[in-house]
Amino acid sequence: MIKADVHMHTDFSHDSDSTPEEMAEGAIEKGLEIICFTDHFDKDNMDWGAEDIFDPEKYFEKMVQIREQYRDRLRIRIGVELGLQPHLGSYYEEFVKKYPFDFVIGSVHSAERTDIAQKKVFAGRTDGEAYRIIFQEMLEDVKAFSGFDVFGHVDYVARYGREKEKEYSYQKYADEIDAILRLLIDKGCGIELNMSGIKYGLPFAHPHTDVLKRYRELGGELITVGADGHRPEHIAYDFHKVKDILEGCGFTYYAEFEERKPHFYKI
Repeated sequence: MIKADVHMHTDFSHDSDSTPEEMAEGAIEKGLEIICFTDHFDKDNMDWGAEDIFDPEKYFEKMVQIREQYRDRLRIRIGVELGLQPHLGSYYEEFVKKYPFDFVIGSVHSAERTDIAQKKVFAGRTDGEAYRIIFQEMLEDVKAFSGFDVFGHVDYVARYGREKEKEYSYQKYADEIDAILRLLIDKGCGIELNMSGIKYGLPFAHPHTDVLKRYRELGGELITVGADGHRPEHIAYDFHKVKDILEGCGFTYYAEFEERKPHFYKI
């Protein structure tokens, strides 16, 4: 059994109204031993109204209290999901030095300074054209900042095209995806298996198994597992599928982080 779900959101994120207590209780009900809160910190993303960031001081005050409250029932890590953009490299370098996160996910939610979920980047383009532009910008994001532990939901873009996964495959974007994976491996960063792709109606988790296999072929070994839940019922979503997915792609261990150091567990 996978014992750690290390990607989840609370009402510190703009797209969740669940309290940390509700998420912790949900994790206990699912039989988890370890969770990590990874609320959104998307600097310079204004597409949802207010800037999609939280107050780090209030965040740590609350999360430390929750960690202590549940210490006998659940191991709680305090993390963050950073929304990467090429111009934010130096900002995030300072941000992660300033706060004692256990775990940092670097994710791409924006391209061309607009949120991908708003679909503005698709205007006047085919899905394929937009996907390629987004993958190209992902590479620039990782070049600009790699002070995260794992890169989040690599092929997240497939959720938002008009034809979704029908216009996406690893093979179509192999040049761009390989460049991203090689750079992550060179910089000592891992990737995550994010089960929310299935939750959002795709026939695969993020990333597609072809990407997972390629990451492993290139020498990548560091992988975490998360459901990207925004409500308690989405915690550990389809985790019963994780073992087969990871073993089928050549992995024997998955990781979770404490004080920015990985702890490995046999699948």
